[in-house]
Amino acid sequence: MRIATYVQNGKRHVGIVSVDGQHLTPFRLAEESAQRGALALIEALASGAALPSTETTPVPVSSVRLEAPLPVPRRNLWCVGRNYHAHAKELQASVFKDNDSNPESWPIVFTKVPECVVGPHDDVQVPGAGVSEQIDYEAELAVVIGKGGKNISRDHAMTHVFGYTVVNDVTARDVQMRHQQWDMGKSFDTFCPMGPWIVTADELDGARTRVRCWVNGELRQDGPTENLIFDIPTLIETVSRGITLYPGDIIATGTPAGVGLGMKPSRFLKAGDVVRVEIDGLGAIENKFV
Repeated sequence: MRIATYVQNGKRHVGIVSVDGQHLTPFRLAEESAQRGALALIEALASGAALPSTETTPVPVSSVRLEAPLPVPRRNLWCVGRNYHAHAKELQASVFKDNDSNPESWPIVFTKVPECVVGPHDDVQVPGAGVSEQIDYEAELAVVIGKGGKNISRDHAMTHVFGYTVVNDVTARDVQMRHQQWDMGKSFDTFCPMGPWIVTADELDGARTRVRCWVNGELRQDGPTENLIFDIPTLIETVSRGITLYPGDIIATGTPAGVGLGMKPSRFLKAGDVVRVEIDGLGAIENKFV
């Protein structure tokens, strides 16, 4: 099942996406619940309730504006850094050249504030001069938690997954280096395009898919999730150590090699650039930087 959040006639709705991706069948949700996007459904299922009924008439996707499936995440997104072997290697000579830590010992975990989330086709704002001049892209598969828990074991981690979505972990590299921690450089307004919908775990194997990214039509990133240093069960086990995960929590699993910082010379984004992120079996998001 694919679940989308969208706006039609000025109102937010949540619906099931047709197999061909051309139509949406809206759930019958109270307006207050629909404001929370797919989170309302995820929490209902986690509590033991059934999915709400749907309308009888489908809506063309072309007639609505798709939003992030979780337009207002319940809290910060969990994110993982340097989680593909080739990506970890490409950054050893850049921002991490003085970092002696072994990226394969423990996952590097940081967060992005929920307010940075925007839709799959929304514009991303390039900060003005003096704020950041090194804006980078990071194509990522994101895990959406369906069943909460604490100290979740790796062996049981996948039973806590509701589904998957696409994110672009946009990053201000100079801010990331300046503060020697990552949250600020990751959390600028609009720095987390998400979508186009959530694909439930019964329809997508996150361990066997492919993450790609194009900048202005040029393929920059192309990596199978089999190349993750820390797989999805390990990430869930790690993030839930001493910390309760809740239905609707998001874990971005890291980005493949090919980011702008890793190029020689580095190639950062500028106003007018268009970034497309696509994951096999899931869909694509495409955002203009303005």
